Amino acid sequence: MRGSRAQPKTDKSEQTRALILETAMRLFQERGYEKTTMRAIAAEAGVSVGNAYYYFSSKEFLIQGFYDRMTYEHAADARRRLAGTRDFAERLEIAVTSWIDCAEPYHEFAAQFFRTAADPASSLSPFSNESHPARATAVELFREVLTGSELAPKLDAELAELLPDLLWLNLMIVVLYWVFDRTPDTERTREYVRRSTPMVARIINLSRYRVFRPIVRDAKGLIQDFILPTIGKSAAK
Repeated sequence: MRGSRAQPKTDKSEQTRALILETAMRLFQERGYEKTTMRAIAAEAGVSVGNAYYYFSSKEFLIQGFYDRMTYEHAADARRRLAGTRDFAERLEIAVTSWIDCAEPYHEFAAQFFRTAADPASSLSPFSNESHPARATAVELFREVLTGSELAPKLDAELAELLPDLLWLNLMIVVLYWVFDRTPDTERTREYVRRSTPMVARIINLSRYRVFRPIVRDAKGLIQDFILPTIGKSAAK
């Protein structure tokens, strides 16, 4: 496997990898993504350039490391915030807002990351096989958003199984809006989440009523046939 996922996981190697990634994130914030070189990252981290390339085969692969770390931090933060809340709409808004808060320190250079990750043929795309571990973590969080709510037992079982992936796709829409949002504290993105999340929750809630079952079945077929097949399912061998 290419990039950061090829290396054996020992305590020392994980510490070195984390040091290089944290140093890169700091330099990206201070200097910008384009002006930060792998040589500069290695010098600041106190490792050789060859060692930096051993863990990340190019600067672009730091995006995957950033994605992995962000997903882990987001999941941990969201779970803390979700404790004690059962309303599905509230849980969904909490989970999405948590992502915005966790990503906020990196907003200034997010567009540089997006340019690489947006290529559908790139292994760094959030939809790629290589991104499966981080994506699976995020999808599992949205599964918990649903199963921990009062709405879960009322939904069609097959639809409930598909919803975590769809809720992750909804987050990707928010992420795209956030990348290009230049309002203070990304307020427009936050307002978009505040207004759109209750609407998403209402649509999902309506799906449990018998009169909407034919529409739900048609939608489920479209999702299974056209949307889910475009998402990588496992890490590349």
